[in-house]
Parts: sequence; C-alpha cells; structure tokens
Amino acid sequence: MKVNKKVRIPALLIVGVGIGLLMSNLFIFSDTINADNQKQETPDSILTPYNVFQPHIPDELDFCGEKVPLNYFDVREALDYELIANTYRHSMTILYIKRANRFFPEIEKILKENGIPDDMKYLCVAESGLANVVSPSNAAGFWQFMKPTAIEKGMEVNRVIDERYHPTISAIAAAAYLNEAYRKFGSWTLAAASYNMGMGGLQKDISYQRVNDYWDLELNSETARYVYRILAYKLIMSEPEKYGFNIAEEDLYHKLETIEIKVDTTINDLVQFAFDNGTNYKMLKYFNPWIRGNSLINNTRKEYTILIPAKGVRECKIPE
Repeated sequence: MKVNKKVRIPALLIVGVGIGLLMSNLFIFSDTINADNQKQETPDSILTPYNVFQPHIPDELDFCGEKVPLNYFDVREALDYELIANTYRHSMTILYIKRANRFFPEIEKILKENGIPDDMKYLCVAESGLANVVSPSNAAGFWQFMKPTAIEKGMEVNRVIDERYHPTISAIAAAAYLNEAYRKFGSWTLAAASYNMGMGGLQKDISYQRVNDYWDLELNSETARYVYRILAYKLIMSEPEKYGFNIAEEDLYHKLETIEIKVDTTINDLVQFAFDNGTNYKMLKYFNPWIRGNSLINNTRKEYTILIPAKGVRECKIPE
C-alpha cells in the first residue's frame, strides 16, 4: 500500500538552484556573444580558401631530346597524374628542390663527361630523392643499385665498403648502365625504363608486344609510371615557381667544401682518424657514407679518397 507524504524542500535550496540556472544561462549567453565577436574579428586572410590549381602541362615536351607525344590522351593523362601527385606532395618535392642545388652540379658533370643527356639527373630524383636510401628490395644509394648489378659495374660492395653509397662512383656506374641500355634499345626513354625494370625484362615486353616505343608499351605498373615521374620532376624542378614552389636562395642546400685525404692502408679506428684530421666520427660518416663500419680494412693497399669538411663548413649561415 502506498502512503503519500509531503516533502518539504528548504527555501534556501530553491533559491540556490534558481541562481545556478540563471548564472549558467548567463555563461552560455556570454560564450555565444564571445563566439560571435570572435567570428567577426577573424582576419580575412584566414578565411581565404587554400589555392589549388591545375599544374601546367606544356604544349611540347621532350625527354633527352626525344619528343613526348602529348597529343595521345593516355600519355597526357599519365603525365597529368604525376604532375598533380608531385606538385601537391609538398614536403618531399621541396626537399628534392633544396637537395638538387647541392648535388646536381656534380651529377650533371658526370653525365656530361659520359655522354648522357642532362635530363637523366631527374632519374636520380625518381630513384632516391637524392638521398642514400635503401629500397624494400635492398637497392641502395642515390642511384639505387642492387648488389649484383653494382659489382657488375665495377663497384666494391662488402661488409666494409659499399660504393653504392658513394655519390660520384655510383653516378659513373649509372652512366655506364645507361650508355649500355641506349646502345641496346636505341632510345634514351627506353634506357630509362630499363633502369627501372632491367634490360632483360624490357626486351621481353618489346618482343612480345612487337613495339619498341615506351609510349606504346604495356608495362608493369611501376615502370609504366617511371618516365612520367621523371618528366614531372623535370618540369617542376626546372621551373618550381610555376608549380607553386617559392623557395628563397638562402633556403636551398648549398655545396659543402671538403678536403680530400688519400689512404692506402688499414684504418683500425675511424674515430681517432677523424680527430687526427680535425673533425669527428659523425662528420666523417656524413661525408663518406660508403664506409660501412667503424674501421676501414684495406689488405690490398687500394687507394681510397676520404673526405673531411673544410674549416668552418659546419657553421652555416642562419637565414634572417
């Protein structure tokens, strides 16, 4: 059986609850006013939409002096894809432009000395982004050589020395490969494609499809994009402002002056060797990434050139 009882609520509690509700509403009203005021005070520049534009595709384009058939819809759209992807891949493309200022002069010199068209420097960008990286398939260095190919091209690769990480030696080896591929295929475009998939694999596709033009070949997905990526880097890096990259001269990475030291004996302690030559182990490794361990074993008395930073090189100028 239910019994109805009257419950008395103290007047003070009622007053307290009322004041609390009133204050809560005031706070909400105040926040609304502040939000409106904040919205009104927002600078127009913050409200400006992010400027996205269609990357420029030129009317005519060549790769190593060979015409790119931009009148073919598939060729034009494939190039368009790579231009969009790399124009809006801001962080890495900025780094490539900055690194190129340091490394391109030496690469250009080596390519020219070996009769390789200048456009092939962008192949190096496509391969590694101008960094001594290692791929999932264990290709290494600026030019991404697999170990067997590197040895075939005369590079020393072992647990002590790995010349795939030597920018100059690996560039010379890459030039030798490209020259061989050009002699085989009669086309720099196909030579570039073979750098990605191998001469044997490319020749097999050419024989099966009975065409010998890169633009007409159905290739694996990576090689099918490869030359277009190189072309995208060529367009963007040769005229960065046209693609929205405004990088001041002082923000580029500049050449680092070095001193050469010739050695033809074993160096058991590279740390002490660095100290003896006015630098430290970190800098020694930075300028000589081809030395893989903490010593340089040299039982054959082969002469190596070790680079150390010139005096004051590590002290960079801070942009104002």
